[in-house]
Amino acid sequence: MGSIWEVDFYSRPILDENQKKVWELLVCETPLDVGTKIDSLFRYAKYCPSTQVNSGWLRTALQEAIEKAGEAPMKIRFFRRQMNNMITKACEDVGVPALASRRTLILNQWIEQRMEQVYPQEPGYQGGKNPSVRLDRPLPQRLPDALEGQQWAFVTLEAGDFADMPDWEIGFGEAFPLELAQLSPSDRIPGILIFSPRALPLAGWMSGLELACLRFDSSQGERLILETGATESWIVANIRTSQLLKEAKGFEETKQKANGVHFIGVQSDAQAQSFAGFWLLQELNLP
Repeated sequence: MGSIWEVDFYSRPILDENQKKVWELLVCETPLDVGTKIDSLFRYAKYCPSTQVNSGWLRTALQEAIEKAGEAPMKIRFFRRQMNNMITKACEDVGVPALASRRTLILNQWIEQRMEQVYPQEPGYQGGKNPSVRLDRPLPQRLPDALEGQQWAFVTLEAGDFADMPDWEIGFGEAFPLELAQLSPSDRIPGILIFSPRALPLAGWMSGLELACLRFDSSQGERLILETGATESWIVANIRTSQLLKEAKGFEETKQKANGVHFIGVQSDAQAQSFAGFWLLQELNLP
């Protein structure tokens, strides 16, 4: 499997000599499993003058990053939907597909770190947050009928249990090292298991969605919502009993204590020893 990159191209809280915002390209490699060493992941950063913010500059900078890395990634993720056209065009020009995604865990952490430690040291630093443009999210969609799970259950695992994840039999999935979320082996991580006789097609469909997070939503009836892509969401299940409502609230509470970390597993039935799909996820508050 090839590498996946996370990219951000946006203005920073720094003014140049003409009092214009300095832009910056950040590129970092996505960790794909729990055993990934974070320090070994590829990173690339380059400032861009405000007068050169276009897909041509971005294409050239991405090509430099590819040359520095030694190979192109198989895909590039980005979370700022308002930069969709420019990032998609530049990625197409270097021959790499771009996907709007909120699965940009290491990029988000890197941006926060640079906000605290790097930008304040730059001439022209303006302080404060660097506001992004909030975009409306569409209403959650129903899962396609053929892909709905027949049963599902809330479960929890200890963070230490994931040390063996590279040895699990998993059809589709993705994970990340739990040190990213600063969890200790004894911390509890909540999740759901979805059981379906069509487990493999369901897991295959989910693998193409850029899974972001699972959350309990009570704004329009109690339900579990799967967030995907940049703004899309899907109704995984409606909570219809008081016992499940109690478990759903417990899922959210445990998720918050685990710094947003949780998981989704897809199996053919509760006795299965393998997973058609398994994703380790983290809910982020993206800028």
